[in-house]
Amino acid sequence: MTSHVPSSTARRGAAQIPLALRILLAIPLLTGCAGWAPWKNTDKAARNAELYGPTANQRIKTMQDEAKLAKAASQERQIEFTQDLSRKVLEEHDARVRAEIIGVAAGFDTAAAIAVCKGALQDPDERVRTKACDVWRQRGGEEAVQLLANRYRTDRELDVRLRALRMLGELEDKTAIPVLAEALEDPDPAVQYRAVAALKQVSGRDLGDNVNTWREWAADPDAKQPWSIAETFRKIF
Repeated sequence: MTSHVPSSTARRGAAQIPLALRILLAIPLLTGCAGWAPWKNTDKAARNAELYGPTANQRIKTMQDEAKLAKAASQERQIEFTQDLSRKVLEEHDARVRAEIIGVAAGFDTAAAIAVCKGALQDPDERVRTKACDVWRQRGGEEAVQLLANRYRTDRELDVRLRALRMLGELEDKTAIPVLAEALEDPDPAVQYRAVAALKQVSGRDLGDNVNTWREWAADPDAKQPWSIAETFRKIF
């Protein structure tokens, strides 16, 4: 039996095949009989979505797109959309998605949206409660001061309590002074420091970082305060 030797014509024809095409033709040999198909990843994602439902990122993206449409729609549609949000937040198992739901709800002024934002302050995950503090800073008003004050007083996580104090400062509402003065008595130095920073924002004054100085001020915020060279220099520089 004689071995087959490719003719010179065949060899020239093979050489004329572009390199990129030759690589593509060789891939099935490298990856097995099943071959390689770039669309298979898409098929896999579709199968996973069918079996397990949309991913967290997909759920967030869908919700954000729906929120944009609802925001531009009628009040009736906004009510319907935020009522749907209230159902979703109760069914959602992923804390990151729940936090996004809270952020979306904050942009609507409906009874359902407000209920979602209030409920988030009681969420079992501290990330959601932290987000809720930010949301109430965004909404503002007397109710925001009350809710943030209560979150500082009752939350079991230090980071959430600190965020509540920070948001109280950013509200710049003088009705927050009593709870901030209360925080000056907290045994944790981090809480005391955050309360001082918040009081600076609320009062519009900078009496330094001495907790006792701020305790004296908070005891009678309306009293005439002595002129301070140090404070004047801090304001200038």
